Amino acid sequence: MRATKLLLATVFSVTSGLALAADITVASHVANVPFEFEDQNGKTIGYEVDIINAVAKQLNKTVEYTSMPFHMLFPAVQSGRADIAIGTVTVTPKRLESVSFGQPWFDSEQCLTVATRSGIDGLAGLGGKTLAVQTGTVGEIWATTNQAQYKYQDIRRYDGNVDALLDVASGRVSGLVHDCPMDAYYIKDKPQYKIATRIPTNEQLAPMFKKNSPLIAEFDAQVTKLKESGELAKIYAKWFGEQAGAESSVVQTRPIPTLSASTN
Repeated sequence: MRATKLLLATVFSVTSGLALAADITVASHVANVPFEFEDQNGKTIGYEVDIINAVAKQLNKTVEYTSMPFHMLFPAVQSGRADIAIGTVTVTPKRLESVSFGQPWFDSEQCLTVATRSGIDGLAGLGGKTLAVQTGTVGEIWATTNQAQYKYQDIRRYDGNVDALLDVASGRVSGLVHDCPMDAYYIKDKPQYKIATRIPTNEQLAPMFKKNSPLIAEFDAQVTKLKESGELAKIYAKWFGEQAGAESSVVQTRPIPTLSASTN
């Protein structure tokens, strides 16, 4: 009798878990204010989160978010542990070799953020100094590629931009090369920081999927609807306090990125 009860309890537990499982699992790097972060109640919110939720609502699907460091987003979708990954992920030819992306929904560039009192006004001021980057990002790629040109002595890697910026303020590092929109949002009410210069990189941010995931087509169709209806532009205005540019990836429908197109 006891064995039967245990078996029934086990079956009930498993089936209950299956019933509660979300339709779409999303890996996210929640240190990305205002793109994805946690509110005071631990709920995941932000620009990219609102887009995911809007798409899920249109598809009548449930969503579950799991937080992880940025560099872990890639194996999460590659292994199938997550259906989608968000975290201000830039589309690059190298990444397209191992993952797929939906259409871009944000245009970005890199910034050098420094302490206001540092006296650094541009990239030339980094000579002999230590530069911070976030592991696995375009900022890290840029810093590695351009170290010989700008002669900074060392590159220090972080899991997130907030810890890096704290070290910028304390003087442990001289500056951070990272996504402009995120850092500009973070420092807007913090006079101890300034953006020394912008670094044009012509980046496009997009949701990331397992290579050739069958979810991409139906997900992308809903993103197009959000753009055409103006709903995505409203989400942008909510988080950034301004209207999106008429030619931006917030407003304009973009093709799904492919390796052949990105290398032309």
